[in-house]
Amino acid sequence: MRYRIEQESGRDTSGNYTFRIYSNDRLVARYWHDYRGDEHGIEFVNGKKQACPGQAASFITGGGPQPLVLSEQAASYLDRELA
Repeated sequence: MRYRIEQESGRDTSGNYTFRIYSNDRLVARYWHDYRGDEHGIEFVNGKKQACPGQAASFITGGGPQPLVLSEQAASYLDRELA
């Protein structure tokens, strides 16, 4: 697994769900999506912020009894952005 994603507790001040994304044990970005999953974006540790392509459901999978994981599309996106 190239990346690991962890949900932060609660929601941010805008009501968005937030997540930390790690490469090995190094934090590389914070990801967020709104409560419906319609809007989502990412902020890299270097300060660069941008909207993510596609919908939140195509970026992360799992939840409930299944562990959260980044989709292959999301991992490829991160590979490009972090190169």
